[in-house]
Amino acid sequence: MVNISIPDDQPPLIADSPALARLRAATGAEVALWDTRPTDEVELLERISNAHTVICIRSSSRFTRHVIESSPELRHIARWGPGVDNIDLDAASRMKITVTNTPDTATEAVAEHCLALMLAVARKVPELDARVRAGEWPRGLLTQLSGKTLGIVGTGLIGKRLARIAQGIGMNVIAWTRTPDEEWAAANQVTYAELPLLLRESDVISLHLRLSDETRNIIGSDEFAVMKPTAILINVARGGLINENALADALRDGSIASAGLDTFADEPLATDSQLRDLPNAIFSPHTAGTTAEALTASLEMVVDNTLQFMAGSPQHSVI
Repeated sequence: MVNISIPDDQPPLIADSPALARLRAATGAEVALWDTRPTDEVELLERISNAHTVICIRSSSRFTRHVIESSPELRHIARWGPGVDNIDLDAASRMKITVTNTPDTATEAVAEHCLALMLAVARKVPELDARVRAGEWPRGLLTQLSGKTLGIVGTGLIGKRLARIAQGIGMNVIAWTRTPDEEWAAANQVTYAELPLLLRESDVISLHLRLSDETRNIIGSDEFAVMKPTAILINVARGGLINENALADALRDGSIASAGLDTFADEPLATDSQLRDLPNAIFSPHTAGTTAEALTASLEMVVDNTLQFMAGSPQHSVI
């Protein structure tokens, strides 16, 4: 019998879902599910020791070369979500392990959340709410986004969707990416620019890159130094794209005005993080894509990917 392991469903997403019930009914497989995250590699290996397929819910479960090479029964890693930066793809390829993901299931949700962070930061919504509740009636100028320039770093599906949304509220959009889509840009009134120019010219900078060795800490001290002092930085992609110590310094000394973050280098956000005490930063707990609609679509796709792999016709394969 095929064994399927879900080693990291915490907080619960797939447990008790119709998607999981469908998987069990369709395969008759033994599905082992843990509602806590593995504390280390040893515990992760214990949880997947006999698994043919692992459904990986959380990016905190890291499928390193050691984990992959120590799992001789493993043939398929079905990643929930589009990101696979927690999986050593070279090692998986060498071991002939198929890796699948769930692309374009949360595009609308994440793009909307990005807009929500942009507006919340620009209009100081959390601060004003707290002060009104405390009995104050504060005054002062807020930031209007219409007429401002949005710089999108990474024009995948979410970056492209955000461009349309931002244009809908009157923003001008420029972009940088490693593989420009000039046809899309021309059709959607978006101008590609070199990254230093984008950082200098943008009023709001939004990150939409995959995390890799090339993109880790792509925004650091040198990048903050060329941004406008009125700039807003938004990140709903991966926390590792930003050097968080440099971001804390930039927010503290006024190199940039503010930031809205849904992702962090280490999650949950560490209690001693320098970012916690900064009033000009707004946070959400890596929840941009967790709408009911996006969750249903992505869980159904991760189950579809598992069933299709078992049938010999894998879909949404990364390798």
